[in-house]
Amino acid sequence: MSNPVPSDHSNNAPLLPILDQPSSRRTAFKVAGAALGLAAFGKAVSPLMVIPENVSVDEFLQQHYKELSDDDKSKVFARLEAETKEHYGANVTISDPQAIPGVKFGYAINLSKCNGNGACMEACNKENNHHRGVDQSYIRVLEMSKGSLDMEHGSTTYDHTVPQDDKFYMPVQCQQCDNPPCVTVCPVEATWKEDDGIVVVDYNWCIGCRYCEAACPYHARRFNWEQPEIPAEDVNPVQAYLSNRIRPQGTMEKCHYCLHRTREGRAPACLEACPTGARVFGDMNDPDSDINYVLKNKRVFVLKEELGTQPSFFYFFD
Repeated sequence: MSNPVPSDHSNNAPLLPILDQPSSRRTAFKVAGAALGLAAFGKAVSPLMVIPENVSVDEFLQQHYKELSDDDKSKVFARLEAETKEHYGANVTISDPQAIPGVKFGYAINLSKCNGNGACMEACNKENNHHRGVDQSYIRVLEMSKGSLDMEHGSTTYDHTVPQDDKFYMPVQCQQCDNPPCVTVCPVEATWKEDDGIVVVDYNWCIGCRYCEAACPYHARRFNWEQPEIPAEDVNPVQAYLSNRIRPQGTMEKCHYCLHRTREGRAPACLEACPTGARVFGDMNDPDSDINYVLKNKRVFVLKEELGTQPSFFYFFD
């Protein structure tokens, strides 16, 4: 089998905000408004206020997700659905599934079973409406030399058949840390950890500074350099505001455990696509869950434990 290799040029680019993009200018005003107060802010910027042609007034003034009422959300979701229809020619439904009380999601990978086939990356790309121009995915599958667990020495650019006898394969994505450095460094609180353990992003509040990308020790954050290009027939119509809706240019994004699926009782798309059964997902608070069986009966480890990020993402060998 050949391994599809996603482009990941965002990790090699300079950590500078793209201030000349419409989304960055819009969100820069939001930051100033939050600091000054609406009245003072209006007087300060009224001579300079020019809303970009491709940004509506409603979008320009949209509040943070946590400040939106149910009525506000209905209007925002309807606007985003209409914009998706206009720009992509696809009919979509945007929902807002909430964390299930008492649930704490966890994920584990059996490295004895993963063979580097890349089906998880392909599924992630399709499920989460990624930009097709760069084959983006929230998952990187590292080809590792047997005997080493240092992810910094793993390769994501292999293009030979897999598996190789002297290698093993380690998928890496957001670790959904209990002590997430990406959340700590965000200057506008555009990212936070939900009660079920999922770290999410308000894409319309993100200012694209990329501090979170720099802070993440797992290289799990992605930056939208371009407006995503997705053929209408490829757009996944089942979307959620905090997960797989099409993200604006100039914003950060990351794995969210497919919350539009998992909060509805379904498995993440990457798990469903895995042909080897290497992936295990579930509620760590449920003593009878598959993930709890792994945690109780396998010798699990987490990546970069010494950093104290406390991941909810585990690895083990049979």
